[in-house]
Amino acid sequence: MSTPILPALRGVLAGASLTRNAGYQLHPALGHRLSAAAFTTTSPLPVKQMPSRPKPPPESEIEEAFLKGSGPGGQKINKTNSAVQLKHIPTGIVVKCQATRSRENNRKTARELLAAKLDELVNGDQSRNAIVGNVKKKRADSAAKKSRRKYRKLEEERKEASEAAEGPEAAEKHTEST
Repeated sequence: MSTPILPALRGVLAGASLTRNAGYQLHPALGHRLSAAAFTTTSPLPVKQMPSRPKPPPESEIEEAFLKGSGPGGQKINKTNSAVQLKHIPTGIVVKCQATRSRENNRKTARELLAAKLDELVNGDQSRNAIVGNVKKKRADSAAKKSRRKYRKLEEERKEASEAAEGPEAAEKHTEST
């Protein structure tokens, strides 16, 4: 069963992609709804693909140990062997995880952490974690710049308002003193 497409968008779907102002790609086949007011037509832009999540190393390269947890969480976390420690034999990298009280969840999380560490070791600045970190840093820097711009503009408006409130006599005094 196909979803009905607005008549105005029928021709647009054939040649151009539909994008929201955030730049996400929308696909009617994936269940995204289309409305004429929410979209603009653009030519297809290249979308930067994030590198895929690194795969954990094979089990033959991993030494696994279950340890008693420590830290906050009450007595139960300190009594059970739910913390997981993985050692990658070829590189010697050790990862410990006690994120949850569940041993299975900790095993999964520890393998993901080990895969990420190995990815950083092999790929360096091209690893997924480095790229995600750079993207987050750019967003934070952009937000900080926008905030500085906003407060600078507010300060200028306040200064102009106070100068206008003082009247022309204060402006003449200021020019005579300089």
